[in-house]
Amino acid sequence: MHRRQKPSAPEHKRDPAAHGGALSMSHNDTRSFFNFSQLVLSAGQLKSPPVLKHSKITYFEVEILDVQSKKQICIVDKVPPSSTLLDVKHKFHKACPQWYPSRVGLQLERNGPYLKDSINIQSLAVSSIITLYFTDLGQQVGWTTFFLTEYTGPLLIYLLFYIRLSTIYDQVESMKNFRHPVVHLACFCHCLHYIRHLLETLFVHKLSEGHTPLKNMIKGCAFYWGFTSWIAYYINHPRYTPPSFGHRQVSFAALAFLMCEAGNHFINVTLAHQNHSGLKACFPSPTYNPFTWLFLLVSCPNYTYEVGSWISFTVMTQTLPVGIFAFLMVIQLSLWAQKKHKLYLKRFYPEVRRKAAMIPIIF
Repeated sequence: MHRRQKPSAPEHKRDPAAHGGALSMSHNDTRSFFNFSQLVLSAGQLKSPPVLKHSKITYFEVEILDVQSKKQICIVDKVPPSSTLLDVKHKFHKACPQWYPSRVGLQLERNGPYLKDSINIQSLAVSSIITLYFTDLGQQVGWTTFFLTEYTGPLLIYLLFYIRLSTIYDQVESMKNFRHPVVHLACFCHCLHYIRHLLETLFVHKLSEGHTPLKNMIKGCAFYWGFTSWIAYYINHPRYTPPSFGHRQVSFAALAFLMCEAGNHFINVTLAHQNHSGLKACFPSPTYNPFTWLFLLVSCPNYTYEVGSWISFTVMTQTLPVGIFAFLMVIQLSLWAQKKHKLYLKRFYPEVRRKAAMIPIIF
């Protein structure tokens, strides 16, 4: 005879589905489940996006450290999230007047690139405190000042040699020797070249509001001013000998020079107005102006015309200093053209892929 055993209470609790699973949970079980669910949710909660996180921050604090010693220079506090890096530089300048904004270089990492002034400070933040590294970029000059100084020097220096100052040439020898017409023509062409550069700097080119180190301007002035002195000394010398093929050589070279100068100007005007239509940025296309048709062959036609001007000037004057200067300009402009060509390939690949950088036919 078998004795029927009554199921114990623990067994009944362990098998709540024995009677159809319709039994309700006790108050303790409900509370335990609630605590467990809260624990799971708090442990597995995803991090909020940076934008939402930053939006709760009223102000940022920017800690500026020296890039070499890692020592703290100052802390710029109460920086609104809408501020740019240029605003931070101005506040940094108030705290440290010896460093004005244009000579302040700020980096997010010690070996990283310099941050642009237009970058929003909120995009750099992972918390309310932002750490940046400071580098003194040295004395800076604006781009307009840079080009005006670089181009004004050759214009004035050449005219000083053209009038044949007594401190440069022998006055008696200067009065005796007759000046060949190419000397006057060379002065006109040289002045025209740099006057065009000065006017385009003021009225055509859209120069950025950035700055460049003063030492770069000194190097550029030394190059242009030094070569101008050497060129002008030989061309305006009382013993200067005219070109071998006479007026024909001078006439054809002068005509080529003027055409290159006109082409350079029209290309610069086209580049300055290429985005005025309001449409998506695209590579400049030739217009009805024949001087812009060079866009069909090269991506930097302004450099092509610049090289053409100096080669024509070399043929017209037939002097060694001009030839050396033209050769150096070809090297420098070709390097700049290759660099620009690579940027154009990234932005306008289908339109630029069959073009040369500066010299036509060489692809």
